[in-house]
Amino acid sequence: MIETAELPRIVISAEDLDRLQNVADAAKNTVPHIAEYLQQELDRATVSDAVPDPSQGVTMGSFVEFRDDTTGHVRLVQLVYPAEADSKESRISVLTPIGAALIGLSEGQSIDWQTRGGERKTLTVLKVLHKADDGERLAT
Repeated sequence: MIETAELPRIVISAEDLDRLQNVADAAKNTVPHIAEYLQQELDRATVSDAVPDPSQGVTMGSFVEFRDDTTGHVRLVQLVYPAEADSKESRISVLTPIGAALIGLSEGQSIDWQTRGGERKTLTVLKVLHKADDGERLAT
């Protein structure tokens, strides 16, 4: 496990915190390792009563462009609740290792995370958007 001192500072809205704690609690029996990881991220987050703008971090529903620092591959995804996840549409669940790693990160921040298979990876957030500028779905 990565020590908290090495982890980047994250900010989560009070609204997201309440819903995400419910998601983590509900998943304790089905995906305990991911539920525990998500709860650890929530426990260390700074909670904001204000609705954060993109520069303040990834929130639920955010579109996030990030780089896999191992491969250099860049992806654009939307962070969503488990029921809304759809890999074909690049909507990833917060109840996945990478989704839990992304929550609360700001542009330019990096975090180490562990895949379901146990592989250690690092990602860097390149851009955070809360909606497409023209109202259309962002291309991946």
